[in-house]
Amino acid sequence: MNEAKRREREENMKKEYIIPVFVPHLGCPNDCIFCNQKSISGQRKNITKEDAKKTIEYFLNNIKDKEAKKEIAFFGGSFTGIEVKKQEELLQIAYEYIEKGQVNSIRISTRPDYIDKETLKRLKKYKVKTIELGVQSANDYVLGRANRGHTFKDVQKASKLIRWYGFELGHQMMVGLPESNRIDEINTAKALIKLKPKIIRIYPVLVIKGTKLEKEYNEGIYEPLTVVQAVEISKQLVTMFTNKKIDVIRVGLQNTEDICEPGTQNSEVVAGPFHPAFRQLVESSMWYDAILNKIKKLNVQVKEVQVTVNPIDVNNVIGHKKENVIKLKETYEVDLIVKQDENIKQGKSKIEITKKYNDFLEENQNIKEEVKK
Repeated sequence: MNEAKRREREENMKKEYIIPVFVPHLGCPNDCIFCNQKSISGQRKNITKEDAKKTIEYFLNNIKDKEAKKEIAFFGGSFTGIEVKKQEELLQIAYEYIEKGQVNSIRISTRPDYIDKETLKRLKKYKVKTIELGVQSANDYVLGRANRGHTFKDVQKASKLIRWYGFELGHQMMVGLPESNRIDEINTAKALIKLKPKIIRIYPVLVIKGTKLEKEYNEGIYEPLTVVQAVEISKQLVTMFTNKKIDVIRVGLQNTEDICEPGTQNSEVVAGPFHPAFRQLVESSMWYDAILNKIKKLNVQVKEVQVTVNPIDVNNVIGHKKENVIKLKETYEVDLIVKQDENIKQGKSKIEITKKYNDFLEENQNIKEEVKK
């Protein structure tokens, strides 16, 4: 390996940290049916440049790995819809940390109808690296029903412009929107794949207090997905994106003081497929399917299966609260043994059938004979 490639590999292997700076509802002209940004972001007041600086300093002081990559991310509202002067004020603060070598990059999230050439030139000036678009759906009827205020053509136009200007493109989509179904969500994933984003976030819809969706839920107009339904569609979407080498960087809203189990103290979640480890549920279910498919391909009754994976994947293979281990045992009477191997790439596995049912019967027979003696 030559020196340049070695350095590139080392750079890619560095841990990355996101420094989140929330700009709740700033720049957003719509009240989307599902949205209460102050609850989702955990932020109750609009941000000042002093607030932004304090947040950045706090994270920098608490990141122990000084060699790690660091990115300031403006989340929450539609960043490019903010008054230009305010945008530049916040971007300038972030850019100063890049100039000082304390931060590597900046990312923003915004609406697809708030992207144009002038906006992209401004973002380029401040070294913004990634632009995430809130897409939610490729179905214009579903977008209208959610009061998004834009069409999928806006998404297509903005995505192409973002990539043409050399930014890293990200998309955010939702599952379980009013009058959306699994076919709509599969078609959304297909449409987004064609636009070649580098990263994707998948958010199952939660009913949040103070939203129009809460009113529809209380009136019996809207029925949210169950956790099981949300996991099933999400794992299908994750598979579609990962097969196209699109990095799924989040599945499910982040657990916060406000976004937590419905009915608990301070929770802003009224209903919907909330789970504190939602992504683990999705990935565990994907591992379960992979193990089961391997077993079903064999024309023998399996008693024990050994799965060897990267240490990072162990918890997902075992499942949340050992769900996969328990389910295989209770449903198929199969014992799941999980082993670690750092040489196996994350997401890959070696699955071996270590004991068949006939072997198990033979062992038991031998034990019985030994006891008789």
